[in-house]
Amino acid sequence: MNHLKSYLLLFVGIFFFSNSFAQKNKSRDQLQIFYYGWYGNQTTDGSLQHWNHEIIPHWSNPKWNNLGHYKGGDDIGANFYPALGNYSSNDSKIIEEHMKMMKEAGVGVVVISWLGKDSFTDKSVMKYLDMADRFNLKIAFHIEPFYKTIKELKDQLSYLVKTYSRHHAFYKKDGKPLYYVYDSYKIPAEEWMKLLSKDGAMSVRNSDLDALYIGLWVEKNDNVFFEKSGFDGFYTYFASEGFVFGSTTSNWDYLSGFAKDHHLIFIPCVGPGYSDTRIRPWNEANFKNRDNGRYYKNMFDAAAKVNPDFIGITSFNEWHEGTQIEPAIPKKSGGFTYEDYGKDPWFYIKETKRLTDQFLKEK
Repeated sequence: MNHLKSYLLLFVGIFFFSNSFAQKNKSRDQLQIFYYGWYGNQTTDGSLQHWNHEIIPHWSNPKWNNLGHYKGGDDIGANFYPALGNYSSNDSKIIEEHMKMMKEAGVGVVVISWLGKDSFTDKSVMKYLDMADRFNLKIAFHIEPFYKTIKELKDQLSYLVKTYSRHHAFYKKDGKPLYYVYDSYKIPAEEWMKLLSKDGAMSVRNSDLDALYIGLWVEKNDNVFFEKSGFDGFYTYFASEGFVFGSTTSNWDYLSGFAKDHHLIFIPCVGPGYSDTRIRPWNEANFKNRDNGRYYKNMFDAAAKVNPDFIGITSFNEWHEGTQIEPAIPKKSGGFTYEDYGKDPWFYIKETKRLTDQFLKEK
């Protein structure tokens, strides 16, 4: 009987130790949301930025050329209308409100779009860092393709690291920053190797610029790129299921396996839907209905199934592509009726919290 009691006590101890250990390994930092700080208005910035987005021409069909841009106000370049109106990304009150929303959504890292030194998106980075810190959030960087060469990018990264990396809210994984590099395929793998391999002519490895560099996987044959480029991993970004190979959830088993085989980080990205026909009226084929949250749940489930180290959420406020979870309200402008979330403008903040909680519970 004493032996049985000892075994039971040992089993209970192991059970609680295992759960305690697993609990410590769970982290909101695994849930990272893409954020856009490129919006401006007259009051804060002296001019509208992005709300008056142009209607983008088609790459080959001249029918869609020269259609102009939106006026802003009630008539914006988006299929949904923000509850906060034509806000400025440089307004401290807006930044605070957004950080509060993202905290309530259950994410741990805010991945801000960055177009380099002195760009509009660089103006308020310190405000974002300070405000993120208040809400116990971290800031990572989504490097947009504003640079023409590897050398130019390296110079820009030097500025970024010197200016921001000492801030407590600057996200680091095991002591290294994590950079998402959008449209990484636009520069050849051989050029990236100069920057990302240990022996490269401009190598960042074992220097202040060393980091986890995450490239964008788009098409199936991008495996060749990631075998040769020196990236530490890859992400899929797009919220439109089936748009490209990378954003097709049925391919995520393959991408996860490739990452494991090559000791890379795979970050599947999920979104609540996709709707961009206000700025790309020719792109109806990629519209994805939100289906009252079911589309979002299905993408999240597919991501969780491959047990990734991170999940990227596209997006908090990319209004032009209709991937945002930021609160939206019903509205009409002229003959146009904006899409909305139904009765609750906060539906996708709450749904993100539910899905992130579920992911961490299953981990």
